[in-house]
Amino acid sequence: MPAVSLENVTKVYGEETVALDDISVHIPEGEFVVVLGPSGAGKSTLLRVLNGLTAPTEGEVRIGKDPVGGANSAVGMVFQMHYLIESMSAYRNALTGALGRTGYVRSLFSAYATEDKTAALEALDTVGLLSEAQQRAGSMSGGQKQRVGIARALVQNPDLLLADEPVASLDPKAASDVMGYMKSAAKERELTTIASLHQVNLAREFGDRFIGVRDGSVVFDGDRDALTMDAVDDIYYGDGGDEPPEALAENFEDESDEEEIPQ
Repeated sequence: MPAVSLENVTKVYGEETVALDDISVHIPEGEFVVVLGPSGAGKSTLLRVLNGLTAPTEGEVRIGKDPVGGANSAVGMVFQMHYLIESMSAYRNALTGALGRTGYVRSLFSAYATEDKTAALEALDTVGLLSEAQQRAGSMSGGQKQRVGIARALVQNPDLLLADEPVASLDPKAASDVMGYMKSAAKERELTTIASLHQVNLAREFGDRFIGVRDGSVVFDGDRDALTMDAVDDIYYGDGGDEPPEALAENFEDESDEEEIPQ
């Protein structure tokens, strides 16, 4: 039984805007998947369908045996913008991941269960921020804030972790750190993870499997060895499209004559 299953999923906005076009994908438990594709390809819609925030027009989405419908507490989400409460500490922000179990009124009085408080500290430790647990979120760097966002998602104790362009606003060093902590957390917890990225070099460094989306359709599904320069060109530009810009080409260093990517 795959951890995540999409069967013939189509999403149409309005009368004719097709965001997803008959997508079928099966992801085993514990796999770290990176979704690649140009802006407007359907990556964010795919994640919204998986977390239940957007209902597919056609098809079925399941996590394990259960169909997805409505906001799903079994799905943790890491956003491009971290959406932390900057006046609160990293610990208190991470602890809000337990709101679904605690309730809003009880949370106002910090009436969280002991196991949830422990989970928040453990999650901060997982992302390398235990020593900064009492630091106010507003005084943290962008990379630290995003790591707190990951900790908050982990406190939910989800079956599936989704990340929508989680490092788009970060410098290369901070982006690599955030992806490294996310990958470590997923491995430690055997947590199925799906992250959308634009940075192909980061995708290749941390992904186990890569799904390329263009114009709402899956145009690539393979491992690191299969993600060649030609494959990336096809994901972003299609057969016969323009040559990729230099910035994209630089994601692939030391390209051989056969255009294979060295390991």
